[in-house]
Order: sequence, then C-alpha cells, then structure tokens
Amino acid sequence: MKLLAFETATEACSVALAIDGEIVERYEIAPRRHAELALPWADALLAEAGIARAQLDAIAVGRGPGAFTGVRLAIAIAQGVALGLDRPLVPVSTLAALALPAVRANPSACVLAAIDARMNELYVARYRALDGDLELLGEEQLLTAADVVIDGADWRGVGTGFAAQERALATRFASQLVAVDAAALPHAADIARLALRSFERGGAIAPERVEPAYLRNNVALTLLEQQALRDSRK
Repeated sequence: MKLLAFETATEACSVALAIDGEIVERYEIAPRRHAELALPWADALLAEAGIARAQLDAIAVGRGPGAFTGVRLAIAIAQGVALGLDRPLVPVSTLAALALPAVRANPSACVLAAIDARMNELYVARYRALDGDLELLGEEQLLTAADVVIDGADWRGVGTGFAAQERALATRFASQLVAVDAAALPHAADIARLALRSFERGGAIAPERVEPAYLRNNVALTLLEQQALRDSRK
C-alpha cells in the first residue's frame, strides 16, 4: 500500500509518504508558506523513495477543522493529485490526527484535542483508544472554553487550544488532566496512519466528494462584505 498524505490545517505544514507501513514525513511550522512547500515536498518524498506518482494507491488529506485557508488548500492539493492520478481520496479529521500520538503513547488514554479557532473559540473533540484505533466520543465541535465538557479524570490535553485564552481550558480542567501539550500540532504522518486504517475499512472516496470540516458557518466574509467593512472604516 502506497499512500501520500497532506496536512495544512494549522500553522504547521506537513506531507507524508506511507509505503507498506513505513512512513516518512516532511514537517515545518511555516505560516503562509503551505502552498509553496506542500507539492515540492511530496515530489521530494516520492523521489527519495524511488516511487512515481502513478504507483500511489491513494491520497489522504487532513480535512479540518482548522484555519479556513489551510483546510481549503490541503483539500485542493489532494483533490488535484488524486484526480490527476484517478486515485481515491481518504479524508481524515485534523483533530483525530492531533490526538493520535497521545493515544499511541498511552493506549488507555482519553484525549481532549483542541485547536485555537480564534474569536475566543476552540475546535474540540474527545477521543479514547479502541482496539488500537481512535474512537470519537460525541462529535467535533466549535466551542468556547467555558462550554467544553469532559467526564472523569486521567485525560490528556493536546493542541493549541490549551494555550489560547490565557490557558482557560487547561486551568478549567486542571484536576482532570494528567498531561497537557499546548504546543502540539497535527502531522501528515498521523493523517497517513489514520488513513491507512480508514482505507482498509472502505473509507476511501471519490476526490470530488471530499468536504472540508469548517465547523464555523461564516468562515469568511464575501467580497462584498469585505468591501462594506472597509468602507465603514473610512
């Protein structure tokens, strides 16, 4: 199985190549350089592995939630590659990829993954390990720190949401969190790991069917709204 994965939903940009279970990755915290880096990195990984694009079996992508432009970019790149090769696309939750390392390191862990969504809100999801995989508890949500709920103790917190709003989330659940990594960002290598499992379960779909997970309805102002806003400030 040969799979190429893209993840650009946060300030981190990463691309990973999985070949028969072995995964190599290029990763960099590179705000505003995702479009510049993603495809050249993909080509470099393929060249280093001696693999042609045509030998890929599938493409995977972090489908968000995350930064609006980053999510759109990852999906556009992955769709372009998949359509060009006539290969299926495997969409993977960015929050699940963020949570996966904590579960891999602690197989019995419950994990609260949180990404800073700005505007005093967070993208959050709760997970636990299940048969070597991740189980989503509830659903992915866009919430304020005050609205997040977790039950019980021994949770691990990961993601920039724990550094946001003066660490409000970490402070609120201090007695329930055994560890917090507020600097954690999603990796394409974990997108690839989750995509491989999803592919085995029939999770690959036609590229044109992949939908981004924005969670916030009004993710961007229309051009007219932007112009109206600029006019109001004159």
